Amino acid sequence: MSDHRALPESPYLAAAAGRKPSRVPVWFMRQAGRSLPEYRALRAQNSMMAACFDAELITEITLQPIRRHDVDAAILFSDIVVPLRGAGIDVDIVPDVGPVIAAPVRTAADVDAVKPLEPQGVQPVSDAVSLLVAALGQVPLIGFAGAPFTLASYLVEGGPSRNHTRTKAMMLSEPSCWHALMEKLTDLTISFLRVQLDAGVDAIQVFDSWAGVLSLANYRRYVLPHSARVFATLADRGVAMTHFGVGTAELLGAMSSAGATVVGVDWRTSLVDAAARVEAGKALQGNLDPAVLMAGWPAVEEAARGVVDDGRRAVDAGAAGHIFNLGHGVLPETDPGILTDLVSLVHSL
Repeated sequence: MSDHRALPESPYLAAAAGRKPSRVPVWFMRQAGRSLPEYRALRAQNSMMAACFDAELITEITLQPIRRHDVDAAILFSDIVVPLRGAGIDVDIVPDVGPVIAAPVRTAADVDAVKPLEPQGVQPVSDAVSLLVAALGQVPLIGFAGAPFTLASYLVEGGPSRNHTRTKAMMLSEPSCWHALMEKLTDLTISFLRVQLDAGVDAIQVFDSWAGVLSLANYRRYVLPHSARVFATLADRGVAMTHFGVGTAELLGAMSSAGATVVGVDWRTSLVDAAARVEAGKALQGNLDPAVLMAGWPAVEEAARGVVDDGRRAVDAGAAGHIFNLGHGVLPETDPGILTDLVSLVHSL
């Protein structure tokens, strides 16, 4: 088992741990990917799923935004359905659609058939982390996984969904079946994060991308105990752990109680309001609207300064720290030059 590296100079790790960073740390969700021409050149020869199971490609794609943007953290290039594929589920990432599950999970028998993730099922991910830790020097590497609820929504719906009706129907009409599925997916998420931690990632982030479709009551009853088990099981690793979802303004308090050290905030909620909702002692990450990056530099600069100011006020209001990020992932049509300029602006503030 690899101990995570000592990176005393990392602004990202300092802010995540509630220490004063040397500068406002900044990285971007989806910083590696379709906004970069060098990424598109690689992907022209490889499907998304093939790239996610090739250690050399994972390594190269993860490093691309580090070279280009001077961000304060790398995030492992992967996809939240990679551990599902590693556990033998027939899932593919279809261009312009997203993850598609060949045989959706809708009955108790389907749930029983979901197998655990063995580390060798995602060996290329482990190999890539080892290569990245060697290549990144003083830049920390964030590992990640999808949260159990978001994985469940893909499995039950069979792919991306607007209303998540089948998922909610299982949750509300067959709670024992639902919780059995969530137990298995919690184990799978823990296993996938353990693989990354054992290989040397410096921090982890759990993406509950679709949790915002739930009411607070249903989130607390059907989701929170499972997400909390992920963080509780990995807490002894002593790494920064971030919990992020989209459209989660009403859930921020509950999500912060799941046990992560950093709470991601989307662009709909100000960081000051988020600081009032989350448990004391948590750092906040966010939350520039990704669409602002299409509006030209004057708009980007004004909005970025606003986020940094909001982050400072949030820290004054009790947040442990602030990590600058977008409120969701970089949009594919984003000009990479704007991102590079944004990083240097945030660092200058």
